[in-house]
Amino acid sequence: MMSLQSYCVVLFKSVSHAMRAEKILKNDKIPFKIIPVPKSISSECGVCIRFTPEYKEDIEAVLNGTVEYSDIRELH
Repeated sequence: MMSLQSYCVVLFKSVSHAMRAEKILKNDKIPFKIIPVPKSISSECGVCIRFTPEYKEDIEAVLNGTVEYSDIRELH
């Protein structure tokens, strides 16, 4: 039986905020992926950043005060 891995997403109000976050996370060498916002989530922006839960604190620390984001959610 396959186990489903949980992951987190950062939701943004605009694509420009997502692109700014992408640049910052790349510079800090934090692994992530830009993906379309899952259909189960409503968002004003069509893209979000997906990452594994182990990086949540790092991502919050890097983005807080530098990029405006709506929410960080854990998905299963």
